[in-house]
Amino acid sequence: MKVLLVYPAYPDTFWSFKHALKMILKKASFPPLGLLTIASMIPSQWEKKVVDMSVSPLKDADIKGADYVLISAMIVQRESTHQIIARCKALGKKIIAGGPLFTTECEEFSDVDYLVLDEAEVTLPLFLADLEKGCARHIYTSQERPDITHTPIPKWSLIKMGKYSSMSIQYSRGCPFDCEFCDIVILNGHKPRTKSTEQVLLELDALYDHNWRGSVFFVDDNFIGNKKKLKEEVLPALVRWRKSKRQPLPFFTEASINLADDDELMNLMVKAGFDRVFIGIETPNEDSLAECNKTQNKNRDLVAAVKKIQNFGMEVQGGFIVGFDSDPASIFHRQIEFIQKTGIVTAMVGLLNAPRGTRLYERLKKEDRLVEEGFTGDNTDCSMNFVPKMKSETLINGYRNILNTIYAPKQYYERIATFLKEFHPHNKVKVGQIKLAYVAGFFNSIWALGVVDRGRKYFWRLMLKVIVKRPKSLPLSIVLSAYGFHFRKVNDKINKKRKVTVPGGLAASAIPAGADYTAKNRESR
Repeated sequence: MKVLLVYPAYPDTFWSFKHALKMILKKASFPPLGLLTIASMIPSQWEKKVVDMSVSPLKDADIKGADYVLISAMIVQRESTHQIIARCKALGKKIIAGGPLFTTECEEFSDVDYLVLDEAEVTLPLFLADLEKGCARHIYTSQERPDITHTPIPKWSLIKMGKYSSMSIQYSRGCPFDCEFCDIVILNGHKPRTKSTEQVLLELDALYDHNWRGSVFFVDDNFIGNKKKLKEEVLPALVRWRKSKRQPLPFFTEASINLADDDELMNLMVKAGFDRVFIGIETPNEDSLAECNKTQNKNRDLVAAVKKIQNFGMEVQGGFIVGFDSDPASIFHRQIEFIQKTGIVTAMVGLLNAPRGTRLYERLKKEDRLVEEGFTGDNTDCSMNFVPKMKSETLINGYRNILNTIYAPKQYYERIATFLKEFHPHNKVKVGQIKLAYVAGFFNSIWALGVVDRGRKYFWRLMLKVIVKRPKSLPLSIVLSAYGFHFRKVNDKINKKRKVTVPGGLAASAIPAGADYTAKNRESR
C-alpha cells in the first residue's frame, strides 16, 4: 500500500515569515508535525511519502503513484486544500483527511472519501482497522481525549530538515482557560494532557540524532498549563539533557501571561534553554478582556508582566486583537502605545473572528451577527465573519493604521531598541552552531535591510547603536530586523487591497503607511 501525505500550501501571512526565511535559504518555518506523527501511526509496511507544499510542489506523478492521498490541514490552508482535493478527484484517487480544518468544517468536504476527525490517537486506528476489513466508513469522530503518553515519535526521515528554520515537538494538549474566541478547548479540551518526561527526551534525541542543531518549538496550546509537572519533572530533565549535549538546542513555546507570576518557573525555563515565548495579550482594554473571558490577563499590569519576562531572558512575542464589542474608539491608539512601550517586536495584531464551535460563535449566532463566508483562518487579512458593533469603516481603518504604524521602519526599529534594553539573555550561541545558511543569511540580510529596504536608515542607526553598546546582541538584532522586512512586505500586500468589503456593508480604504497614530481614529462608534 502506498500513501501520499500532503500538507497544503501556507499562504503568505505575517506568520509565514516567508520573506525573512529567504535570507537564510529556508523554505518554511516549521515542519508538518501532525502529518509526521500520523505517518508513525500508519502500518510500517505501507510505503509513505510526505509533500509539504510550502517546501516543494505537489506533482501529478506523486498523486498517480499513491493508493491513497492523506491530507491534514488548518483553516488558513483551506484554499490550497480545495485545490488538492480537486486534483486528486480528477486523477481518481481516494482521499483520507483530518486535522483542524476538516474537524471544524467536515460538512464542507462531502467529496472527501474518508474523514478521520478529532484526535488521531482515537479515530485513526478505527479507520485503519475498517479499511483493512474493507468496510471503512465515510466519517470517524470521537469526543474522547486520548492519553498522549502513547503518541509515537514523528517520522522525521520523511522530510528534509534543512528546508525548515525550526523543528517542533508537542509536550501537552489543552488549556485550562476558557477564552470566548478560542477553539483550542474545542479541539483539545480544558484539562492539559501531557506526555511523559521520557517521551519528551526521546523526541529531542530523535531530532538530535537526525543532526538537527537549530531551534525547537514546543507547539503546546499553553506550555505552562501544568506548572507542577514542569517544575518538578520536565524542566529539570531538560536542563540535564542540554548539559549532556555538545551543541544544546534553543527552545521556544507559547504560554499565558501568568508565567510572569512564577519566578521559579521562568528561571527553570531559561536554564532549560527557552529564549522566546508567544503570549496572547489581546488587548489593554479591561472591558474587552472581561467580555472575552480572558481572566488570566485581567487586573494586572500587562506592561510590567511583559518586561519581567523579558528581564528573565525570554523574548515575548505577542498576539493582539481588535474588534471586541467593548472596544472604544481609542483602542487603536492604545494598542500601538502598548506595543511600542513594551518593546514587543513580533507583535501580531488581528481582527476578531469567531471560529466554529467557540462560545463566541454561538453567542454571535444567537445575536444573528454571523457572516458565514467571512472566516478565512487568517485574522490579519482584514476579513471578519461577523458584524462588529463598532462602525465597520472605523474598525478596518483603525486596524490598518495599527499595522501601518507598528511595521513602519521608524516605530519598528524603535521597538527593537526598547526590547534590547529589557532583554537579558542567558543562552549563548556557540561558534560550532553557526551554519553556512546563517552566514549566507547575514550577508543577505545586510543587503536586503541595509541597501534595498526603505527602512535602511533606521536599520543602520540601530546597528551602530548595538555594535557600540550591545555587540553580543548583534545576531538577534539582525534576526528581528529581518522579521520586520517580512512584516512590511506582507503589510504592503494588504495595503494594495485598497478597498475591503466588511460586514455591515461599508467599504474601508487603507490609511497610508506611517500615518501618525496620535492623530487618527478619533471617530466615535
